[in-house]
Amino acid sequence: MSQIVPRRLRMRMEQLLCDRGITDSSVLAAMKNVPRHLFVQEAFAARAYEDTPLPIGHGQSISQPYVVAMMTELLQVKPGMRVLEIGTGSGYQAAILASLECTVFTIECLRNLYQNTRSLLRNLGFRAIYTHFGDGTLGLSEAAPFERIIVTACGPEIPQPLVDQLDEGGILLVPVGSRTTQRLCRLHKAGGRIESEELAPVTFVELVGTYGR
Repeated sequence: MSQIVPRRLRMRMEQLLCDRGITDSSVLAAMKNVPRHLFVQEAFAARAYEDTPLPIGHGQSISQPYVVAMMTELLQVKPGMRVLEIGTGSGYQAAILASLECTVFTIECLRNLYQNTRSLLRNLGFRAIYTHFGDGTLGLSEAAPFERIIVTACGPEIPQPLVDQLDEGGILLVPVGSRTTQRLCRLHKAGGRIESEELAPVTFVELVGTYGR
C-alpha cells in the first residue's frame, strides 16, 4: 500500500474524529501520524482508516479509531508520564501513547501476539514502549507506580492490583461488565481515595487472567 493513499485516508480519519467530538489537538495529531495500516493484517490494510474494529488474528481485534482516540483523550496524558497498558494487542494504542511522549509499559497474555507485536514496535522505532508477556490483571509491580493505567479488555470487575499500582493523582481507565453489556469506567486516585465514574458503553474482548474471566 503506497504512502500517498494512507496520508489522504489519515486526514479523512482525523476529520471523522473531530466530527465525533474529539477535541484534543495532540491526540488528533497522534492519530493522524501513527500509520494504523501497519498494525492490521495485510488483507485489511485498505480498511485501516475506516472507523471500525478489524481482526488482527489470535481471536483479537484492533479497536476502531474513535474508541482509541476517546480513551486516549479521557486518559489525559502529558509528556513524560509513565503509562501501564493491559492488553497490548496490535500495539496501536501503545504507539499512540508513545507518540504523545509517554513511557509505555504494556502487557500481553497471548504469547504469539506478544512476540509479533514486540517485533513490529521495535521495527517501527518505538523505543519508549516496554513490552511484557504475562497476566496483565496483576499489573507490573516492579515498575509501579504508574501515573496512568489503561485496560483494553473487559472483565467482570476492576483488578485490585491495578488500583494498588496507580500513583497518587493518577487515572485508571478500564471497561467493566459482562460479555454483552460493558461500561467504560474512569478511576482517579486523590488523597489516597479512589473516585470512580461510569462513562460510555463499549465493546471489548474478554480480559483474561487472575482478576479477569
